[in-house]
Amino acid sequence: MKLNVKALAAAAAVLWGAAVLLVCLINLAYAEYGIGFLTVLKTIYPGFDASGTIADVATGTLYAVVDGAVFGLVFGWLYNVFSVGRDKKAPVQKPDRQTPVEP
Repeated sequence: MKLNVKALAAAAAVLWGAAVLLVCLINLAYAEYGIGFLTVLKTIYPGFDASGTIADVATGTLYAVVDGAVFGLVFGWLYNVFSVGRDKKAPVQKPDRQTPVEP
């Protein structure tokens, strides 16, 4: 079975973008929420400062959407490459028929 790479890329982009957006928005309301997570993102995404501003929310979300899409594309492509030849059904083995021994 092959994966639909475009659909996987879109799903990963939406999920990762939504996760980062949610953490950023909660961080706007509660300044100490998600500090560790946002600090990690700060080291990965250039231009994202984790300063708790609307501009940072937009920047982090945009990076996350692109990052999720790229990950989905690469993962789907690799899955399809490594699953070559596995689309065929396994041969059905017929059970050995033995006549029951009656006492």
